[in-house]
Amino acid sequence: MKIAIPKERRTHEHRVAATPDTVKKLVALGAEVIVEAGAGLASRFNDEAYKSAGATVAADLQAVLGDADVVLKVQRPLLASDEGPDELAAMKKGAVLVGSLSPFSDPNALQAYAKAGVNALTMEFVPRITRAQTMDVLSSQSNLAGYRAVLEAAYVYGRVMPMMMTAAGTVAPARVMVLGAGVAGLQAIATAKRLGAIVSATDVRPVAKEQVESLGGKFVMVESEETAAAETSGGYAREMSADYQRRQAELVADTLKKQDIAICTALIPGRKAPTLINDEMVHSMKPGSVIVDLAVEQGGNCTLSKPGEVVDVNGVTIVGHLNVPSRLATDASALYAKNLLNFLTPLINAESGTLQVNWDDEIVAATTLTRDGQVVHSAFQNSDPQ
Repeated sequence: MKIAIPKERRTHEHRVAATPDTVKKLVALGAEVIVEAGAGLASRFNDEAYKSAGATVAADLQAVLGDADVVLKVQRPLLASDEGPDELAAMKKGAVLVGSLSPFSDPNALQAYAKAGVNALTMEFVPRITRAQTMDVLSSQSNLAGYRAVLEAAYVYGRVMPMMMTAAGTVAPARVMVLGAGVAGLQAIATAKRLGAIVSATDVRPVAKEQVESLGGKFVMVESEETAAAETSGGYAREMSADYQRRQAELVADTLKKQDIAICTALIPGRKAPTLINDEMVHSMKPGSVIVDLAVEQGGNCTLSKPGEVVDVNGVTIVGHLNVPSRLATDASALYAKNLLNFLTPLINAESGTLQVNWDDEIVAATTLTRDGQVVHSAFQNSDPQ
């Protein structure tokens, strides 16, 4: 069995799908691993480290992908319509593609996978069940994003985060509000508290209250009968009614006026990110305040954030960096690669070193987008190739 690790070519992507550590474990399982030259450089893993771990390093993309049984990726492969080499065309029919394929961002790509005969599995759809926790790429990457978001805010904030008592006077601590108390939000709360800020947080799920308060944050939420069903079976927040959104927005608006920093983390899988901070709220914030919008790639939680830009609106700095986990590429790659290793290991026959996929397995079935030339995931049944 050959496993290919190509270089990531999409803009703003510095991660890699395997590290020397995970390569060593894949080789121990009986796999032959081939890594594209330079694939790990942006994550601080050089070619020699991969060779020492037992991988073959090749400079030619076709040599890497051409006869690979499994292709591990961070982001979805480039197609003929994208700038750069057609990575999908280099894969053989029947190859298993595993990565964070963002199917909602480009549903038409599924048609291309099916036509190419590639069996595509997307890691974002790993179910949140006990035995899949070590495979959960959304959690591992969101955790880093929440941490980095606070550092990004602190970097552009013109004052210190903790209270400081000096002979010249006392500096008041920064007030930080985190919008969305999922994995990224909880890590943002913990990081802001460690830096000495006064932290509050909001979420539509009542279960988040205990989690926020356990980290030392103050929970801000409109409580109603609707919030009792605000969480999906997968642990995500549901989209709330217009009336609830209005009342929650009023509460957030009143709280934001007193804040120095807002960290936006609210996402709904497969949907545009909910608007939590509108133009009026931004204008109500104090000059020197900072907003970091982690949802900017899905439309943004703040109406004035711009993807890939840091903008100033009447003295309020709005940070809209893309692919925030990639800004911590070494650790992000290490965690992501371990997620992929844990996902792939049960699919490998340890005695023969061959791939033996149980397509009926709960985790495999949930993540499979295309198989045997067909789009098979229920969310994309209308994406079958013509």
